[in-house]
Amino acid sequence: MDNRYSRQTLFKPIGNAGQALLKDAHVVIIGCGALGSPISETLVRAGVGKLTIADRDYVELSNLQRQQLFTEQDALEGTPKVVAAARRLKEIRSDCEIHTVLDHIDGPLLEEVADGADLIMDATDNFETRLLMNDVAWKKGIPWIYGACVGSSGTVFSFVPGETACFRCLLPVIPSVNETCDTAGIIAPAVQIVAARQAAEALKWLTGNKESMMTKLLHFDVWNNTQVEAGISRLRNKACETCGEIPTYPSIDQAEGTNYAVLCGRDTVQIIPDRNRSLTLADGRRLAERLGADYKMTPFFVEFHASGYRCVLFQNGRLLIHGLRDRQEGRKLYHHFFG
Repeated sequence: MDNRYSRQTLFKPIGNAGQALLKDAHVVIIGCGALGSPISETLVRAGVGKLTIADRDYVELSNLQRQQLFTEQDALEGTPKVVAAARRLKEIRSDCEIHTVLDHIDGPLLEEVADGADLIMDATDNFETRLLMNDVAWKKGIPWIYGACVGSSGTVFSFVPGETACFRCLLPVIPSVNETCDTAGIIAPAVQIVAARQAAEALKWLTGNKESMMTKLLHFDVWNNTQVEAGISRLRNKACETCGEIPTYPSIDQAEGTNYAVLCGRDTVQIIPDRNRSLTLADGRRLAERLGADYKMTPFFVEFHASGYRCVLFQNGRLLIHGLRDRQEGRKLYHHFFG
């Protein structure tokens, strides 16, 4: 064990002092799919002391092409990604402290899990969650490292409160992401390059090598062999709601009531009940039995088919209706199912 990090400490910018900093570091990773898998594995192997990994989804066969922590068995069992990831990461390094969050990330929850963290890693697939990370990062003074990929292209940048423009300032110039992995596909090398660049930025920050961090936004296309870098400091907006002179952090506020949303790039409506309503796995089982529908119970969710849709109800009452993209239809089905 004493020699575990010998090749890393031989790298002079890290050395023994940097390795000690990694041991004491806490990194929050939002998303545990294509980007979150290699990022978390790299940081665990590098010796980061504590990881908090948040993801709302479970493993499916279509994930295995690029999400390296998962197996066919995970997909067949529908294992939550954070559960499968934590199990594999503990096999890689048993002394790493790993906390998992199987839930949709909203403002209050992200503020809670990011409390005391040294760094936030973006491994998500939508602008809404990134705007939320951006607000929490600036409010708490924690850097976050942006990463996005689709097809054969990817984009990476490190946002540092008080030093760089923030993500909200960059929205007009961030490369278009109208396409998603579910519409344009994605190849694993693009994922791995983005994750590797994000992990490298994380190691720089965590080992005290801030001066080596990238100062320009990187965008590349590995298939067409193109790469561009863009300076963003001039884009900082004094009136920005996140990093401006009077910040309001608008993405953090949690909306009251039941939340209905179409998941990014997927034919799935997600329903989060309001805090005054409690749904349990038993409610899902009873519904399936009442409808005469087949269902599968796991420790984490109940899966059943109803009204022609595949539905997954999680322990905390969060419901996914697969095969549906209409919020209003999702609302009708939810009330039809549970009143």
